[in-house]
Amino acid sequence: MARVYMLANVLPGKDRDIRDTLRGINGVVNADVITGQFDIVAVLEANDINEIFTRILKKVRKIRGITRTETFIAVE
Repeated sequence: MARVYMLANVLPGKDRDIRDTLRGINGVVNADVITGQFDIVAVLEANDINEIFTRILKKVRKIRGITRTETFIAVE
């Protein structure tokens, strides 16, 4: 099982809508609005890392209102 933590910045006022959209994507285990430098953190899981990047993140990139993302691959 592969896991990625994705941090995102979004347009003002869009944080809850985008969080809810992320939660509806198959492979997104959880998404929360957070404080700090980023607006949202999401946990993505799939059978392997390639599946995360080719299938799940492809859907995430289509969400309007996300201005920036950073992804962190869990190694252990």
